[in-house]
Amino acid sequence: MTRKPDPSKPKAGKARSANARRGYWLLQDAKARFSELVRKVRSEGPQHVTVHGRDEVVVIAAEEFRRLKGSATGRALIEAMQASPCREMDIDPGRAPMPVRDVAL
Repeated sequence: MTRKPDPSKPKAGKARSANARRGYWLLQDAKARFSELVRKVRSEGPQHVTVHGRDEVVVIAAEEFRRLKGSATGRALIEAMQASPCREMDIDPGRAPMPVRDVAL
């Protein structure tokens, strides 16, 4: 039985291209050509690295990472609490002695 070649798949004799889809890299190509991958991140933007045909990671510039991560100041929580319509509500914290358990060490 002979099979007809699937036109959607690359030919077996053809070399795989790391940039078959612009901005997408096979893991082994990303490892072998890491310097080029970094340059592409800087010039073209985020680059996707695939494993077994699935998107696994996206490499982004450090500035973009810092922008997305934000700073851990708690400022967003403070602003949300100050914008709350219930911000004038008095909260009386309940105070009670903590139960002491007899724990054998």
